[in-house]
Amino acid sequence: MLIRKLTAEFLGTACLLLAVVGSGIMVDFLADDTALALLANAVATGFALYVLITIFGPVSGAHFNPAVSLVMAMRGDLLWRELGLFVLVQIIGGVLGVLFANMIFGIDIFQISTTDRLRETLLLSEAFATMGLIGVILGGLAYRRDAIPTLVGAYITGAYFFTSSTSFANPAVTFARMFSDTFAGIAPSGVAPFAIIQIAAAPLALWLFSWLFSQNLEGKDI
Repeated sequence: MLIRKLTAEFLGTACLLLAVVGSGIMVDFLADDTALALLANAVATGFALYVLITIFGPVSGAHFNPAVSLVMAMRGDLLWRELGLFVLVQIIGGVLGVLFANMIFGIDIFQISTTDRLRETLLLSEAFATMGLIGVILGGLAYRRDAIPTLVGAYITGAYFFTSSTSFANPAVTFARMFSDTFAGIAPSGVAPFAIIQIAAAPLALWLFSWLFSQNLEGKDI
C-alpha cells in the first residue's frame, strides 16, 4: 500500500537525520574535537543507514533521498505519480528529525545554520558523492541486493572522509540540516546549490552505471 511506503520513507528519513544531527550534537557536548565529531557523525550515520535500509527496504525501497527516488522512477521501479509524494514525506521527515534532535538534546528547537558551505569545491564534491551513492545502489541491485544496506552504510561512512563536503548526497538531508546550527548544519545560502547539483548528478550516474552494469540490472538498461 502507498500509505505504508510513504510512512516508511517518512520514518526512515526522520531517523536518518536524527542520527546525523544528534551524533553531531552529542560530540559537541562531550569533546571539542572536530576530527572526533566527524568520526562520530560518519559512524552514526553509516550504522543508522544499515539498520534503516534493512528494516524499511522491503516496505518502500528505503530511498530516504529525493535523488534516489528520482533514479528509481527513471528506472521504472517507482511510479512517477508516487515520486512527488516520496519527495514530500522525505523532506518533512528530515526536517522533523532535525527538530526532534534539537529538542531531545535540550538546545533551541527552531534554529537556522550559520555554517557556510557554499564553495565550488564542495559543489563538485557533492556531484561526485551523489554519483558514487547512485553507483553503489545500482551495483548492489546488479550483483548483491542483500548487501545494499551494508554497501550504502559503508560508502557514506567512508565518503564523510574522502569528500570535501562530507557527502550530503541527498537533497532532503541538505534541506533539513539547514535547521541545525551545529557541527552538522548548512547555511541557507548553500541549500539550493547543493540540492541542484545532487539532483543533476543523479540522472548522469544512472546513465553511467546502467551502461556499466547493463548485463545484470534485469533489463533496466537505459
